[in-house]
Amino acid sequence: MLYTKLVLIFTLVFASAVAASAQAVVSTAPTAGVVEIYFAKDDGTGKAGEEATSFVTTDVPIYCVVKLDSALPTTVKMNLVAVAVPGVKADTKVVTSIYTTKDNEDRVNFTGRPAGQWVAGRYRVDIFVGGAAVMSREFAVQKVVQVPVKPVAKPATPKTGDPSRVARRVARS
Repeated sequence: MLYTKLVLIFTLVFASAVAASAQAVVSTAPTAGVVEIYFAKDDGTGKAGEEATSFVTTDVPIYCVVKLDSALPTTVKMNLVAVAVPGVKADTKVVTSIYTTKDNEDRVNFTGRPAGQWVAGRYRVDIFVGGAAVMSREFAVQKVVQVPVKPVAKPATPKTGDPSRVARRVARS
């Protein structure tokens, strides 16, 4: 009986030590960090174009490009949050997207796409890598400014009546 208790205690201590060392290995594994975040408009082919700093309500979708400092596989999460958008409670998550990179991937392209057009206001993206918050960045969406078009003057139309009378009037001028 004493031998059984000793074996049981030894087994528990050994299992605890193995579990603790396994946790240490997991927590010290390298995690990718974020080098850069930028926003972009669609390039016309359904991909992120060049970096953009201003957006209007018709810019659908808006891309959030996340460049990582490592090409090791990791999980990257983006929360798109309404900061100051009319009709939306402040700090409401609008979109959440998660992507796990593969070997040799150091860039993630997230997209934000409303059902129709964007509602003008301020938005923020929060980026998480490996479950840890690493960076946030805000952007604004402006209303589309429509330039009023000046109406073109219509040419004067002659009064109805005898066409020869109109022709004589034009000839006298």
